[in-house]
Amino acid sequence: MKWPIETKPAFWGFVVGAFTIGILGFAVAGWMTTAQSRERGTAQAKAAVAAALAPICADRFRHESGYATNLVALKKVESWSQAAFIEKGGWATLPGSSEPTPDTASACVALLMAG
Repeated sequence: MKWPIETKPAFWGFVVGAFTIGILGFAVAGWMTTAQSRERGTAQAKAAVAAALAPICADRFRHESGYATNLVALKKVESWSQAAFIEKGGWATLPGSSEPTPDTASACVALLMAG
């Protein structure tokens, strides 16, 4: 079978066009793979949960006896270990939970430091 002469340029145009659309789609248009989408969704869910639970943590911290002393101690701790201070104090372990949540502890620190 003989192909028409116009077939070869059309075929290569299709191949180059498909490749270009794929590159531009992923690099510029925001396309993503299923794994990337799942990863981004998980991160957004964790951030939303931390943002929702941080006020509870901060409220528990503020209503504990010795609040002023604890706040001074929290401010003396290096910023990279303040979330661990909140976790060790038990303020990030929420009712019904057996373990503290690190994301909540970090958001709690931000609330407490803001005022």
